[in-house]
Amino acid sequence: MRYVALLRGINVSPRTQIAMADLRALLEGLGYGDVRTHLRSGNALFTAGADDPAGIAGRIRRRCAEKLGVGPAVILRTVPELRAVVEENPLEIRDPARFMVAFQAEVPDRGVVDGIDPALYAPEEVAIGRRELYMYFPDGLRRTKLPALLEERSGVLATMRNWNTVTRLLELGEGP
Repeated sequence: MRYVALLRGINVSPRTQIAMADLRALLEGLGYGDVRTHLRSGNALFTAGADDPAGIAGRIRRRCAEKLGVGPAVILRTVPELRAVVEENPLEIRDPARFMVAFQAEVPDRGVVDGIDPALYAPEEVAIGRRELYMYFPDGLRRTKLPALLEERSGVLATMRNWNTVTRLLELGEGP
């Protein structure tokens, strides 16, 4: 099975630095094949046998902590799941750099999203997917309000990628 691993918070501060060559070697050391990384933000593609995705994510996290000194949260999706994320997007993409997908470890709680007054985060937009939140930030990503509100109220582990990254990961995952 082909997987996409999204590591949260990689290379955003001096304490979370991981070289992508080291991440590739780590994944290969776990026995995964066809390993590729994309950008410096903790995106990896690899092939693994039919296994428990939570088990794979846990092994990656533990090995990162042991070998690289950083134990990031790891959100895993299969390439077909990533295809569904792209195809089922419920929002208009006006600017792919300001359009984000928050990949969550669990199914989003619709009550949490619906329970936040949109006036608190306007003009930002949000829509719920299977295990993702689709968000648009028309004013850019510097001072977003919505992610902090969602994380504070839901407590669900998530990591965000912009639409350009999501679609590129899909291309890489489905490519030769």
